[in-house]
Amino acid sequence: MSDAMATSLQTCPRCGEEVPDGANFCEACGTQLGEVTEQQAQTGLKVEGSESSPISRPTHLLTDTGEPATRRPCAECGGTVGEDLYCEQCGTKAPSEREHFRETPASWVAGVCDRGAKRTRNEDAIATVASEAPGERCVLVVLDGVSSSVDSDVASLAGARAARDVLRVPTGHGLGTPESREAAVRKALTDAAAAAQGAIVAHTASDTESPASATFTCVLVEAEPEGPVLWHANIGDSRAYWVPDTGPAVQLTRDDSAAEALIAAGMDAEEAHRSSQAHAITRWLGRDTEDVVPTIGRLPLIEDGWALVCSDGLWNYAPTPAEMADQVHAAGRAHPDDVEQVALALVQWAVQAGGHDNISVAIARMGARPVGETGSQTADPADPEE
Repeated sequence: MSDAMATSLQTCPRCGEEVPDGANFCEACGTQLGEVTEQQAQTGLKVEGSESSPISRPTHLLTDTGEPATRRPCAECGGTVGEDLYCEQCGTKAPSEREHFRETPASWVAGVCDRGAKRTRNEDAIATVASEAPGERCVLVVLDGVSSSVDSDVASLAGARAARDVLRVPTGHGLGTPESREAAVRKALTDAAAAAQGAIVAHTASDTESPASATFTCVLVEAEPEGPVLWHANIGDSRAYWVPDTGPAVQLTRDDSAAEALIAAGMDAEEAHRSSQAHAITRWLGRDTEDVVPTIGRLPLIEDGWALVCSDGLWNYAPTPAEMADQVHAAGRAHPDDVEQVALALVQWAVQAGGHDNISVAIARMGARPVGETGSQTADPADPEE
């Protein structure tokens, strides 16, 4: 680093991380550094010409209600986490609410979004909604912000929530025929992707050369006359899976990636995935793209199982459907009565496997709860491969 670059940094007084001079907030812990006040952050400094929240708002305050997020107890000892983000009992530093947050809209649906072990900030985002009645209706949204773009952590969260809000209201089914129902759901999913795109663009500074961008993956489960149906929509390389209790798991989405493009062009799959550009995405949301129509698919559900949406921070460690199913089943057996703990176990497994990227998991349990392990030992998720 040159001297000129070194003098352009300051140290956060709360967590000690280096931040650029003039920054309003520390990206690591959310501490206010600049002239934007906490009250302004909560009420929202509007983007010019938009009803969206501001670019300069600390992401851990981007709650749906506008109220500051409630801090969870210390993950190490269960003690109270103080204003300085350190546990008042054991002294462990807690993650900010943007570094690690969870959603549990119903007993059968949950999501966990985590910074991982290596990244300096969490650019993933999740958003969920679910009916109280298990299996009736749910929405699972995951956006993975592109790390090389500016403010992708803010934009991904805004985009995920915008998509969820479009899908919050049950889809109209037109004339009630299978064809009209399918057309209505496809339009709703396309509108959700467009809403996410609009939110991302609204949270992108007009003068940046690296505009915020993110992948988009969504699952919508709805009860139809013929039975429950899982719809999935995708732009980028986050993934959706169906993991039945019996039988093989299915990867529902296809990555929009360089590896898949090479495979489509005739290259051997193993060779394509070994390419240095294998993980480069070929489609995304953001100001610098025009292709924002998701790839949409439909799967009737005829047995009990798990609907899963995740970012590559999870699936990189379980790249095949069978490997992913092993982790989901192990987490389900370990926590048969708590879907949030199932999602958390998957995130923790990815962290233990290396945690090289942000990790997002949104999951729904369809049908009866899985049977837990019997005996004196509690089943843990399978060990990550060395």
